[in-house]
Amino acid sequence: MTTNILTDQRHRAVSVDGTQIVARVYGEGPPLVLVHGAVADGLSEWGELVPLLADRFTCYLPDLRGRGLSDDHPDHTREARVQDVVAVVESIGEQVGLVGASGGGMVALGAAARTDAVSALSVFEPPVFETIDADTLARFQEAVDALAAGIEADRPHEAIGPFVELIANEEEAAALAADGDAMDDIAAYLPADLAEFREGIAFEGPSPTAPDVLARIQVPTLLLHGSRTALRSWLLSGTRFVACHVPGATVREIVGVGHVGHQIAPERVADELVPFLEQAMVARR
Repeated sequence: MTTNILTDQRHRAVSVDGTQIVARVYGEGPPLVLVHGAVADGLSEWGELVPLLADRFTCYLPDLRGRGLSDDHPDHTREARVQDVVAVVESIGEQVGLVGASGGGMVALGAAARTDAVSALSVFEPPVFETIDADTLARFQEAVDALAAGIEADRPHEAIGPFVELIANEEEAAALAADGDAMDDIAAYLPADLAEFREGIAFEGPSPTAPDVLARIQVPTLLLHGSRTALRSWLLSGTRFVACHVPGATVREIVGVGHVGHQIAPERVADELVPFLEQAMVARR
């Protein structure tokens, strides 16, 4: 996905292990950090939504380690990615809004629990491995195995298919498949994705969605999910799990969108996101 915004700047932060994290910056207004998930970087994840936000917010689109403009590092654990987001948020020097989608939502939750620099938080369908069922875990493992085989055979575009089919509904999968730039973006990050997916399946180390972590989030929080999401049972149960543990969190369903709704139908996502952020961020300033 691409953006039609004509100007952008760069913002740099250094994560706790020395990895340089670079964010593209668009727009003007209170700072808003948008965290991408797997198979994406900041621009490919948020390029369709940012034009609907940049007249109200200064949008920071960090590329997490191993992607886009940022440095790589052997450590691709959830904890390392949480630290990447914390580094960006705290380097801005004022209170920020924080938004994350999919895996980016998961690490955004962890970051919001870690720093006082966040004034408002919204996440869209974070994967919560505490709630994954055996059937979904098996399907996820099959997609990861196909990904590993495609990388080994140097056939990255073939490796993408099973994962896209897993996370996207039919309309979304068709739109992604028709977008050559999007598929190239996905292919570019498959090695980083593989490391991150394997760690998620193993479920070892600190979890950004552990109940005690979520309970430390003390800012207005909006949890969004789509009515047409693939893997709806798992992702909806995860959203409800987060809502149970984040004090005062609000859950809203966006009708007619799936897991990549912020890319395929950004107007619908913006209609929910903008009023929440404007109210919550002003209240905390």
